[in-house]
Amino acid sequence: MSMSNRMQVEFDAKSVNEGFARVAVAAFLTQLNPTLDEIADVKTAVSEAVTNAIIHGYEDREGQVYLSCEISGDTATIIVEDKGVGMRDVKQALQPFYTTKPDLERSGMGFAFMEAFMDDMEVESVLGSGTKVTMKKKIGAKEDVD
Repeated sequence: MSMSNRMQVEFDAKSVNEGFARVAVAAFLTQLNPTLDEIADVKTAVSEAVTNAIIHGYEDREGQVYLSCEISGDTATIIVEDKGVGMRDVKQALQPFYTTKPDLERSGMGFAFMEAFMDDMEVESVLGSGTKVTMKKKIGAKEDVD
């Protein structure tokens, strides 16, 4: 029987909550007995997704970020969603170095980081109603690689 478990949290779109989101997901994933590297990868991806929701989704206006995490077998699926401005062109937004905020440090690499640190990433967005980032990572896959 494959183990399945799910959690969901909602928090204000404030940058102080980015750390909370990282820790919430990391704590939830401990049941899979992840390596420190796996946890670091997930935390980085979650940070990027949450930061995107706050900075780009709400453009620093008030709003909510919705974070959920589901474990099914050895795979974690993490969803970060906002009900913000949305994106006109997801394909363009996914290009490395593409940014709508060139004045911000490290701009344009968020999605590239998420893709690099997770096994799978999907972005859905509707202009005017928000963006949903779904990321998957297999935990404990390191043994197979070496």
